[in-house]
Amino acid sequence: MLPAGLPEDRPVTMVEKEKAEKMSSGEKLLRRQRNLIIFLLIGSLLLFSWLKLQSDRVARKKVPGSSIIYLPSGKYLKHLTFGYSSLVADIIYLWAIQYYGNYAIPDRFKYLEHIFSIISELDPKYVDPYEVGALIAVYEAGDPNLAYKILDMGLEKNPDMWIFPFQAGHIAQMQKDFEVAREYYRKAMEIPGAPPIVKRLYAHAAYRTMDYQEAWEMWKEVYETAQEDWVKEIAYNHLYRVKSTVDTTALTALVNKFREKYGRLPSDLKALVRVGLLKEVPKDLDGKDYVYDPKTGEVKPARVWWKR
Repeated sequence: MLPAGLPEDRPVTMVEKEKAEKMSSGEKLLRRQRNLIIFLLIGSLLLFSWLKLQSDRVARKKVPGSSIIYLPSGKYLKHLTFGYSSLVADIIYLWAIQYYGNYAIPDRFKYLEHIFSIISELDPKYVDPYEVGALIAVYEAGDPNLAYKILDMGLEKNPDMWIFPFQAGHIAQMQKDFEVAREYYRKAMEIPGAPPIVKRLYAHAAYRTMDYQEAWEMWKEVYETAQEDWVKEIAYNHLYRVKSTVDTTALTALVNKFREKYGRLPSDLKALVRVGLLKEVPKDLDGKDYVYDPKTGEVKPARVWWKR
């Protein structure tokens, strides 16, 4: 007899034996997979370290910025961070600020998009690098198209953030590329949470691209929905500007047509009505007559549009 509490010896059944063999083979497979992953990680780290050493041996004067060209894509680098991709993104971002502030490296902007794309892959929600990268691109590198690419990257990773197309629109506006600015402001305007100023900037860009109908409709909407008096005044002044631009352009064309037909300038704008070129002379948004110079044929508004 065995002491109480100890099981008696019994033969191992076939089911138990098969189960033990399956567990043993499963453990072996897991062990192989784990060893393979460790081997690949160590191999990647060694390869990256070797490439870094090789690039550092090259004289900086010969290949400026050579130490950064071997940084892998953020997609692959993320697997080497062991879950600390945000930390690595911070480190690369801080390094990038110092690197791109080094005026001793003439070709430092060559890999700007690549470096900030790495940060984007490592931490897509990290907003600052997109903004700072775009600022470096436009102010330091003098490349607004590169700034657009970086901000587009931010919008792609964060489609709910209006700030990226808004900043791109602002950069385009500073470059006086109002077609591009208008498109970016439109994108920003369509994202929930965008501030009211985006619509006003879009309306301004529409005016500068000579889409006067769109500019009129947008400024009219701003005027009708504004809660503050100062916003209404801004919108009204822009409406005045749009209408006076359309009217004076049309009147100037008719004055030139009158001169071609009669060989002289009309004595006043009502002469256009008398000869059948115009049904009635329009007035500005304030209800005042446009100013006409019969000596030069110039037609202009009664006031400067931004003065009330």
